[in-house]
Amino acid sequence: MAAEEKGHIPFAVPDITDREIEAVVRCLKSGWLTTGPVAKEFEKEFSRRMGGGVEAISVNSCTTALQVALKALDVGPGDEVIVPVWTFTATAMSVVHAGARPVLVDVDTVTLNLDPERAAAAVTPRTRAIIPVHFAGLACDMDALRAIADGHNLKIIEDAAHALPATYKGRLIGADSADATAFSFYATKTMTTGEGGMITVADPEIAARCRTLRLHGINRDVFDRYTSASSPWYYEVVAPGFKCNLTDMAAAIGLVQLERLDEMLARRCALRKVYHEAFADLPLELPPDAPEGDIHSWHLYVVKLRPEAPLDRDEFIKAMAAEKIGCSVHFIPLHLHPYWRDSLGVTEADFPNATAAYKRAVSLPFYTAMTDAAVERVTGTVRRLLKRGG
Repeated sequence: MAAEEKGHIPFAVPDITDREIEAVVRCLKSGWLTTGPVAKEFEKEFSRRMGGGVEAISVNSCTTALQVALKALDVGPGDEVIVPVWTFTATAMSVVHAGARPVLVDVDTVTLNLDPERAAAAVTPRTRAIIPVHFAGLACDMDALRAIADGHNLKIIEDAAHALPATYKGRLIGADSADATAFSFYATKTMTTGEGGMITVADPEIAARCRTLRLHGINRDVFDRYTSASSPWYYEVVAPGFKCNLTDMAAAIGLVQLERLDEMLARRCALRKVYHEAFADLPLELPPDAPEGDIHSWHLYVVKLRPEAPLDRDEFIKAMAAEKIGCSVHFIPLHLHPYWRDSLGVTEADFPNATAAYKRAVSLPFYTAMTDAAVERVTGTVRRLLKRGG
């Protein structure tokens, strides 16, 4: 990578090859740039990857995927939606934009996924849905969450931004694990289209709603209108929709990335193995693996510094930066942000697990295009800093 050659190791960069570039060039030369035949093919191949039991609807981000899914499932004003406090703001903000109220719930201390017991305790007569987040690529306890949902007639909308191609009990997340699943193809994700997302839905009626809602509430996609032999100009607005369709240029990248997904997963798993072995004797809590027989997508590699570590989290990140190695923090829990704290009236004491984990968590550089030399430099630097403190 160019950045590595200059001496800096970034936290993450996209893994783009000549194949993706050539696919975009073909798209540019085709004369069709917005949602069209390539986006349709991308949706078809994504559904096939899921096992074919769901419909896939492409959108321009995971955020809008959540917004569209919420609206398609009739979540709106007066409703409450359970959301883990350990997530990016988009998860909860999608609920706000649906007109509903997010109810923040603490997470498991090890996985940092939504705690089912706390989720169950948060259910009220107004609860309409649960949005589990498969943090870092490790699937949530979907059996426990489904039991809660079924017991209270709730919908489950998965935030699977980290979770492609993670599995739960042998089935891909997004295949049949929820009423709707939202994926992210942001630049740092396990596969990318630059910006982009996908909704997977098993119910054909809900899928049809999602397609309508993603483009102004119009009952015909633009590609269908412009290629129709009869009445190509006619359409009807049937719902208050959004403008969040995916371009063919982005879909062209996505098709190649989807073909490469298994090779990129293999690289992530190899990186995880190197990191696990290099850090085993350090004062760190390493990220948990998936249960035997399941797949962790390893979108992130998040460690927690133990109390006996010679540096605290902020000192560690600063020391790594001095060595030109980029780190990040996933996440600043929602209750620590002024908007969520003030609008929901929550405090640190309400979420002891997330509050404690936040003070110790750090995400290390982790991306499939990472060179072996960069991996060796990261592991060596982490060991040096945590063995002697700097």
